[in-house]
Amino acid sequence: MLLAAIFIRIIFSWINFDPGNPLYVVIHDITEPILAPIRQFMPRIGMIDLSPMIASFLLILVAQAATKALT
Repeated sequence: MLLAAIFIRIIFSWINFDPGNPLYVVIHDITEPILAPIRQFMPRIGMIDLSPMIASFLLILVAQAATKALT
């Protein structure tokens, strides 16, 4: 679910979705606690924010580690 929320946030940034929209606010509130700490270590490269890509990669690694630990 968190990966889906990050993906939706990326799409919203591409289409300039209205930040006042309640759906945008919910997606922002869900993803910002994960993306904000990553942004502290990875600044933007021009207009490109790589924090969603790094967060997705880390979430996939954690999910795989948890799967291996539980089996």
